[in-house]
Amino acid sequence: MPSALTASALRRLRTALDDQLRALGDPPFEGSDEEAAAACARAVLRADEPQRAAVKAAVRATLAVLADRAPGGSLEVRVPPYGAVQAVEGPRHTRGTPPGVVETDPLTWLRLATGRIAWERAVADHDVQASGARADLSPWVPLWSDHPPGGADRTGRH
Repeated sequence: MPSALTASALRRLRTALDDQLRALGDPPFEGSDEEAAAACARAVLRADEPQRAAVKAAVRATLAVLADRAPGGSLEVRVPPYGAVQAVEGPRHTRGTPPGVVETDPLTWLRLATGRIAWERAVADHDVQASGARADLSPWVPLWSDHPPGGADRTGRH
């Protein structure tokens, strides 16, 4: 599992995932920690009304996966109000506004992480704000893909 997640964060992730699965009528999750991050993101996107704790846990876990897969400090990926990570190799910033910023809402981030929307489409639709020379996450998203990029999710959004 991503090094950015503590043992308590993993417990919260698994609890939130099982609560969301229960609300969907599914059995508890029994896979690995990294699989739990993907499963939580997918469960949130399947829900008509996702549980706040599951959204928060899924966002934080998927951001941690991104930070592990694209280590660095030249880009800040923000998913308010749940989290932000520094990622992507390049010049690291330590104060003020970073040289590259990507910001989006939680459900768009989870769609990107799971491949339910393509990076280019999310940017073109203004669901993602990206600025800076390294503000292109297309090499890293989706983190896991069970849908062709740009495919519609349950809400009918692409």
